Amino acid sequence: MNFAFDEEQNAIRENVARFSAEILAPGYRKRDQEGVIERSVIRQMGEIGLLGGELPEEFGGSGLDCVTIGLIIEEISRGDFNVGYIPLLVSLNGQIIASHAAPDLAKEWLHGMITGQKVACIALTEPHGGSDAANLRLKAERKGDVFVLNGEKTSISMADQADVGVVFARTGTVEQRASGISAFLIPMDTPGITTTRFEDNGQRAIGRGSIFFDNVEVPAKNMMGDEGKGFKQVMQGFDYSRALIGLQCLAVAQQSLDETWQWLTERTAFGQNLSAFQGLTHPLAEYQTYVHAARMQCYHALWLKDNDLPHNAEAAMNKWWGPKLAFDVVKQCLLAHGHTGWGEDLPFAQRLRDVLGLQIGDGTAQIMKNIIAREYLPK
Repeated sequence: MNFAFDEEQNAIRENVARFSAEILAPGYRKRDQEGVIERSVIRQMGEIGLLGGELPEEFGGSGLDCVTIGLIIEEISRGDFNVGYIPLLVSLNGQIIASHAAPDLAKEWLHGMITGQKVACIALTEPHGGSDAANLRLKAERKGDVFVLNGEKTSISMADQADVGVVFARTGTVEQRASGISAFLIPMDTPGITTTRFEDNGQRAIGRGSIFFDNVEVPAKNMMGDEGKGFKQVMQGFDYSRALIGLQCLAVAQQSLDETWQWLTERTAFGQNLSAFQGLTHPLAEYQTYVHAARMQCYHALWLKDNDLPHNAEAAMNKWWGPKLAFDVVKQCLLAHGHTGWGEDLPFAQRLRDVLGLQIGDGTAQIMKNIIAREYLPK
């Protein structure tokens, strides 16, 4: 068993950490206020190789392993949790497109995503569905060489910022559930597509909204995977993104802990540094233990993926525990800072708002625990 990162991984981590601290962290609050991730920042990440490095080299990838992608997302998220979602989207959507899209479409869109020129969203959730992800009503009806889509997607991250969407639609009957769902790669400027944005409490730089399809014509060649099998084929990629989400959230937790440990050595009360008070240090020590364990669990899931081993349950563990633990850690760090922690001059309140959303998005804790139970119950 080897728990060490190699020399190349450590060098990548150091470079990303500098970029995150110098470029991303200073703009964390501004991006939240303006509700946008600047395209210049996304392009810069593409230029220095932080997007889609694990994707096939023929599409512009760098041959990196998934553990290294985890390191990159972790360090980016330390500086700005929301910007950390961009490489995660490239990794999730990129693997779907590389595996299931027509080669010419894959080459076109993956090049743009890896270089930071294009942003992709994934459109699965619908207004009446929520956690019942297979209960889709967005209809895709074939008419000759095109499919015509009508309906709505909702709660879609980056809905109004994305250039292209991985869209799930029903090509079969409602009774077929997952067996009647297909996946399409659809440019967001296709006629008939409109978007709205919600007023959310967190993740405002990412944004969340609805996508409306009104007689949207999509070439049949834009279908990804086999007709009626898109849901089952594409959903396998979520095991990967769930491990990355865990690291995205835990990065915020660890950054908050680092800042709070430092704070305890600088702030004084009753003639002593705050670090002398066990009422403050013991909760942090406990959470530091949990964060370390959860982080190792995420990297274990990524190692399993790199070695083509099952990691369904492990990824589900990452997804329910990481966001919940991050919220609890940031809350404790905010409290340890006292009245100063509650102000907008420090990032703790914004971090709380941002990480809380991932206790809902991309699969609730209840769904993740269902997955874990299914894997461990005797067959």
